[in-house]
Order: sequence, then C-alpha cells, then structure tokens
Amino acid sequence: MIRINHILQGIIGHEILLTDFPLSEAVIDSRKAIPGSIFFALKGERADGHDYISDAFMNGALVAVIQKKPQGLDIPLVDLRSVEKFEGKEIPTPPFCILVKNSISALQDIARYFRTTLDTKVIGITGSVGKSSTKEMIADILSTKYATFKNPGNFNNEIGLPLTILNIGSGYRRIVLEMGFYYPGEIAFLCDIAKPSVGVVTNIGTVHAERSGSQEAIARGKSELIQSLPSDPQGVAVLNYDDPLVKRMADETRAKVIYYGLDPKADIWADNIRGLGLKGIRFTLHRNENSVDLKVPILGRHSVQTILRAAAVCLADGFSMKELVDGLMDSNLQLRLVAVKSESGALILDDTYNATPESTIAALDLLSELRGQKIAVLGDMLELGQYEENGHQTVGKRAAQVVNFLITVGPRGRIIAESAQENGLPPTSIASVKSSTDAAEMLRYNLKDGDVVLVKGSHGLRMDRISSLLEATK
Repeated sequence: MIRINHILQGIIGHEILLTDFPLSEAVIDSRKAIPGSIFFALKGERADGHDYISDAFMNGALVAVIQKKPQGLDIPLVDLRSVEKFEGKEIPTPPFCILVKNSISALQDIARYFRTTLDTKVIGITGSVGKSSTKEMIADILSTKYATFKNPGNFNNEIGLPLTILNIGSGYRRIVLEMGFYYPGEIAFLCDIAKPSVGVVTNIGTVHAERSGSQEAIARGKSELIQSLPSDPQGVAVLNYDDPLVKRMADETRAKVIYYGLDPKADIWADNIRGLGLKGIRFTLHRNENSVDLKVPILGRHSVQTILRAAAVCLADGFSMKELVDGLMDSNLQLRLVAVKSESGALILDDTYNATPESTIAALDLLSELRGQKIAVLGDMLELGQYEENGHQTVGKRAAQVVNFLITVGPRGRIIAESAQENGLPPTSIASVKSSTDAAEMLRYNLKDGDVVLVKGSHGLRMDRISSLLEATK
C-alpha cells in the first residue's frame, strides 16, 4: 500500500523523515476518489483535473497532487516545485494539496520510486495484437500459484501504467502489465518505471502504423521491452517464433530466450489444432520431449497462440506441466469475444473491442467453424497508416471465403466490400452502411434463428452498439 512518504520521496528524490500515513488508492478521476485516496489532477485534451479538486476532497481524498494553485479552495498547500524550500518543513494535517511542476511527471516519478519498494516479479507484455488477452490469461494461470496483480482494462500507457503500480497492494508476488506503443521510446520509458524481468512479445502487425510508420519501426518500438530485461537467468524473453520480426529480437536481449509458436523448432509449440466452434479448441502442446493433448474452452484457433505465451511464462516461472494444464482447465476466461442471442434466435459474436487485419481474419476463421448462415458486420480498421488499403483488402478476401452475407460500416469498410466482391462474393450478398446503428437496423428485420453474425470493427465506430441493440431482452 502506498503511503504519503512514498509520494514525497518519489517527488523529492531522497528519503525524508516525516509523519507518515497510508493512502487507500491513487486516482485521476475525482468521481473515483474514495476515503483515504490521493487524487492526481491532470490536464487533458478535453478536461482539466484541476477543475475537480474540490470534488475529489468531497469524495474522501486526503491529498491532491496539482501543478497550479486552485482558485477559491481554502486548503493547506505543500509547495514541492523547489525541493530546497521544502527541506526541514513538516506536512500539514490532511486534507492538503501538493504543488509540483508537472502532475503527470510527478505521478510517473512516484510510481518509479514505489516500484523499488515492491518485492515482486513483473511480467511485461507488448505486441500489435493479443496483448490484453495474453495479459488476462497469464494473470489467470499465475494466480493459481501466486498472488497476482494486473493492470485493469487498457491502463497500458504513460498514465495508466504508473497508476496501476501505485495501486498495487501488499502481498502480491507477480504483476502482469500490458504495455502499449504509440511512439519510439515509450515502452523503454514504461520499462524504466515497471522494471520487468519477463517480457512477452505477441506479434508485429499494422496497428498504429498511422503514427509509427512501417512494421519495422513498430518492431523497433516493441523491442524496447526485450532490450530492457535483465540478463539470464533473471531475465526471460518470450518471443513468437512464427513472426520473423519478433524472432529476430533475440539478438537484442541479454535475457534467456524462450520461443513459442506452431513450428516444432520453437521451445513450446502446438500442433493438431482443431476448432470446436463455441465449445473451444483442441490441440497438442509440446515442450521439449513432453506432450499433452488439451481441450480448452476458449474460442478460436488463434487462441492457441495466446495459450502458448501463457504456457511459456508459467513454465519458465516454475510451473510443472500438470500445474499449467490445471490452470488452463480452471480458467474462466473467454477473452473479449462475447456470444449473445438476438430476439430472432440468431447468434451474435461480439468481438468489438478493437480491430486489425490480423484479429479480424482470426475472427472470420472462428466464424468459418460454426454452423448456420454466416453473416459478418465489419467496420473500419483505424490507424493502419500505409497498410490501410491492403489491410482492408485482405480482410475482404477472407470474408468472401467465409460469409454468406457481408455488411460493412464506414468509408474504409467499402474497401472490404469491394475486395469481397472481387474475390467472388455476389453483389447481392454485400451491403455498405454509414454507421453501426444503420447496420443494426438492417439486421433487425433480416435475422432468423440459426444465423451466426460476427461483429468486428475499431472501437471508434462503436460497433458494440449492434449487439446491444439486437440482444434479446430477458
């Protein structure tokens, strides 16, 4: 649990002896402040946390870290913009504000210091596709043996990751952190805070190419995780043998390298993969000379890669093969894809958290395993940069091989539609609409019992509205 002296030492940079007290939680949203919490007032693009300092105190916050003096708020202020001026002073009785030069930098500095007080192992995860599902599965299995903490949702950037670290309670032995990448140096910065000893790279796709450039540039950014790891035996790099850009990262690390994939040359690999539709997948897991046949209730053949990553991390962390298998069998994960029934009895596969060409094709592969008339509702895939046209065309080609009817959403979705038609899907089996609401209305009057509908698209299109509008009410 974080304490006020952790806050002060993280900002000042050296140990001080003052009256200490615990803080219940660190928050950046005043609505989430609880009794005993610390509120970081951050200035964002749409809102300024400094406008909500009084709200945070009303909700029970003891301390607020701010970068400008609040107007009209009569509350003690500790000025830490100049460390020399603070030396020898006492802190007031809570509640009070701590004034710093930059609130975000203070949050990061405090998290960096607080991490040094934690006796735990950190597993960092990055990649273009599958970060969150890998994080969830690794944490789920590790928790069968160790007290395990993970960053919630998409708290994987320069704000979310430090906030996660500050909220780690006592007693955790393992911390699993997803790390996002938007610009060069970001993952190296996150690693400087989190100090991972295990690094997992899922793959190098085209997502974020709009910001980062080529796949090679994305690979360089992701490799910062592998470069940050300590030397073998403390450090372990878990790399995708099937992805050439990830495989070659082995040359950039001092850590022990464990390869996973579908190639028998990998350290941990799988074959005999068979999709069982909504019943999960069946495959054989290999490690050295040991093999085990598994049936796992997780949807989609592509989920085998997620399982292999989790297996590599857990086996490297001392799990026996039996403990690993037991952990997989006990897992209640279904990752992000949700299956719901519509009013008409059709099955809707809601995979709308986000979309890339790779993840959309994987979802189409799952659709191909299911019985019934197959319908795909596919929206724009954003942030693909130079890969935008090719990525949408590739998805359209695969859709033509799988679906009976295709609905596309958004201007980029039309590229999917055109590609599907070029690859053999009849024009009468294709419709393009402007919004997710339009797609839902089209489905509402045409779905029937036995239809299977895949809904997939970037989060910005709010494709999740489709399943919510069509789901049967109980």
